[in-house]
Amino acid sequence: MPSAPDNFDGWVAEIRGIVAARHPELSEMFDLFANEALFGYGWLRPSLSELSRDAHILEVGGGLTLISCQLARQGYQVTVVEPISDGFSSFAILQKLVLEHAESQSIAIRLLPCCIEDLNARNEFDTAFSINVMEHVANVDEALRRVILSLKPNGFYRFTCPNYAFPYEPHFNLPTLFSKAMTERALNRQIFGSARVEQPAAIWASLNWITVGDVKRICSTISGISVHFGKTMTPDSVERVTTDRAFARRRAPWMVRLAKFIIASRLHRLATLLPAGALPLIDCTIIYRPGQAS
Repeated sequence: MPSAPDNFDGWVAEIRGIVAARHPELSEMFDLFANEALFGYGWLRPSLSELSRDAHILEVGGGLTLISCQLARQGYQVTVVEPISDGFSSFAILQKLVLEHAESQSIAIRLLPCCIEDLNARNEFDTAFSINVMEHVANVDEALRRVILSLKPNGFYRFTCPNYAFPYEPHFNLPTLFSKAMTERALNRQIFGSARVEQPAAIWASLNWITVGDVKRICSTISGISVHFGKTMTPDSVERVTTDRAFARRRAPWMVRLAKFIIASRLHRLATLLPAGALPLIDCTIIYRPGQAS
């Protein structure tokens, strides 16, 4: 029996069952995406509380489209920008299973198979969001401009991604050394021989080293917007070490031990007292108010 529209856990469980039956070898990979989607959905929900259920929403880089399909189940009109991947890759197979299951329940999203820098939309969306995508776009300046132009007046774009001003690279679980080039020279073997990510060379090449300072600089050149940085994403992510086993397994043992110590001593909540630029995660909301100075 299909789960209730507001029950995201149930929706994910339905698809998990389909993956286990048709592609059991991809179950572990699906669970990684699913856990990220569940965490991301919890992060996003408060931002959607004031929207009408027929609002138009853009997801930038929808991945398997788990969150977008969930939002469509709830009545939102959802568009997803997601470049086409190899149809035989594990990612493409899982995405196809999600979309087929959605279609079987008359859940429709609009999928645009392009890069966000190629989006050509004006005043179309009430809100846009992305989760761990902005660190992979080829041109951060153009990506932000395209998303902002696609918003309706008073619409907002909320995104989260790593902040590379903080000396840690989360995909490879490695410390960083001042710049991408310097980090690559010093940790070449750990990066390109990594077993933690599929296609490490491609993932490393895609990283743009985005920082809070970059976002502020770009937004200062765009009129009619206001920019806000949240600070609760970092302590919430630290707490995942004790609540999400798959998330903890992807961290180094020393990092897990440190995180547990910080949580036990409640030190992680002090992150909210630090400047946004000093935190390991960016949680940015850009509100589009044309005619208003930024």
